[in-house]
Formats: sequence, C-alpha cells, structure tokens
Amino acid sequence: MIIELTPVAYVRGGRALPEDDAWGAVEARIELDGRFSPEALSGLDAFSHLEVVYHFHRTEPERAEHRTRHPRGNPAWPRVGIFAQRARDRPNGVGVSVCEILGVSGREVRVRGLDAIDGTPVLDLKPVMRGFLPRGAVREPAWAAELMSMYW
Repeated sequence: MIIELTPVAYVRGGRALPEDDAWGAVEARIELDGRFSPEALSGLDAFSHLEVVYHFHRTEPERAEHRTRHPRGNPAWPRVGIFAQRARDRPNGVGVSVCEILGVSGREVRVRGLDAIDGTPVLDLKPVMRGFLPRGAVREPAWAAELMSMYW
C-alpha cells in the first residue's frame, strides 16, 4: 500500500538546523498552505497547546533505522529499537511534537517549543485536549528521562 500525504502547512522561522537540545524557547510560525482559508484555524486560539505532525524532510531515507541502536549514539544507554525511541531516522520520517500556541493570525500560528526546523512540511495540526492525554501514570526508563533533561 502506498500512502500519499500533502503538507497542510510549513514551519517558518525557528531553527535552520536540526539540533538535539534546548528547543523550549524556540519560536516559529506554522503557515497554512494557500489552499486553506484562515477559517481552518478558527477557534484554535482558545487552546494553549498544539500537537504538530510533520515530516523529517532533511533525513535521508537510506539512514532509516530498522533494528536497534543506542539513542543518540550514546553507549551508556541501552540499544533499543527505533519504535522505542523518538529519533528522526525513522522508517516513514514522521515526527510528532506538542508546542505552546502564542497566537493565531490569518493563516499562521505562532508557537514556542516546536522541535521542527524552518521549512519542515506539516502534515496535520491538532489542538491538545486533556481528554487525549495519557490516563494514569506514565512509565519510562531512566535513560529516556536523562535524554530529555536538556531537550526543552
């Protein structure tokens, strides 16, 4: 099966290069594709956060991981499969991030804390709703918390 997706928007501004840490203060804009009117964003400003689904457009498909590896190449962390980490060298190159909405104007959403670079194709936008957040405690291994300690 082949699935074709057309970006609904693009990231504008923020970082030009994919870096691993300190994304929390990065501000960017998400600009809707011209086929959408500003009405597509109507009501989004009532939410504090946005979930952004995007494509890792600068990763090379042949680098996609299909087995195990040390996250970020750190041998102090265990080898885990690509589906047990959030690395960008993914089989389908799909990223998901939650960021803060700073404002909505026309066909643009200003955000902070989006870990996607300038020019990134956005596949979908979804408001963050409490009802979709995890129910109960979230469990993760110690290496994941260590990895994320400098991310935001």
